[in-house]
Amino acid sequence: MPTIEDYVARIEGTCGAEKDVIVFFKFDKKDEAIANILKRAKTTNKIAGIIFELTFENFSFRLYTSGKAIFRSVKNREELNSILAKLLL
Repeated sequence: MPTIEDYVARIEGTCGAEKDVIVFFKFDKKDEAIANILKRAKTTNKIAGIIFELTFENFSFRLYTSGKAIFRSVKNREELNSILAKLLL
């Protein structure tokens, strides 16, 4: 059974009401991670085919084909892990 750690290389930024959190996906798993996220989240905008603005369960975030995602206004690490689990697993 895959875990979040199988997909995520590192997480930068601090959680909080107005903070953005950047999630970097592992290079060898980024295509699979992007495909899973695009299947589950709703695309609100697509910029040049390389940046996707998405929403999922009242969260908005950007997904880059380079293998990173920027989540907006995540309260804490548990909330981020919950979102990632639902999007990736």
